[in-house]
Amino acid sequence: MKTANYPLQNEIPALPEKQVQWFRSQLQTWSIANFRDFHWRRTADPYAIFIAELLLQKTDATTTEKIYETFLARYPSPKAIATAKIEEIARLLTPLGLHFRAERLHRACQMILEKHDGKIPATEAELLELPGVGKYTARSICTNAFKQPLAILDTNVARIIERFFGIKGNRVKSRCKVLWGIAEILAPKTNVDSWNLTLIDFGAATCTASRPCCQNCPLQQQCNYAKIRLVE
Repeated sequence: MKTANYPLQNEIPALPEKQVQWFRSQLQTWSIANFRDFHWRRTADPYAIFIAELLLQKTDATTTEKIYETFLARYPSPKAIATAKIEEIARLLTPLGLHFRAERLHRACQMILEKHDGKIPATEAELLELPGVGKYTARSICTNAFKQPLAILDTNVARIIERFFGIKGNRVKSRCKVLWGIAEILAPKTNVDSWNLTLIDFGAATCTASRPCCQNCPLQQQCNYAKIRLVE
């Protein structure tokens, strides 16, 4: 499948406002019937959301959900994690993989105790100082826990943008200025938390990495990828 390479690597393309509005409208309508329900989406507790975001890193939501509530019950606060043995945390996190996750989480909670009085930081800059927290994770916490209007970009969102607009971002999507810029343009001014989750759900359910459901996709009419794929 071919996509066009955008000629200027760090130049964000000007997107027609009508196209942006149509894109938003189609996905917002799609989400009404397809928005996924997970325990961490039912809470506004910054700590619970912080834990969810760290457990979800490189792990699918279904797998994370199996131990999420158990983990919160065992470690109900940053202090509980900071004072626990890393080996105990690691054992509980074994089903998620990433053996270094427990150590990073332990160190992050120690920093939260030392620098933030045991409270989850409420700014992107402060969150980025914590071990294991990158731009995507920091922004997800800011939007879901603190309702800040910050766009996110993960592999799902990057894939949707590349396919729909027919562009090719950098190899490392999380560092691609063009894709981040487009993600910010596409984000609405209100309810960005719901919008971000909608993109994640759409990438997981419809615009999947392999065998995307182009024939039943609400973006099919204007999607560059679908137009090529469906005529082959």
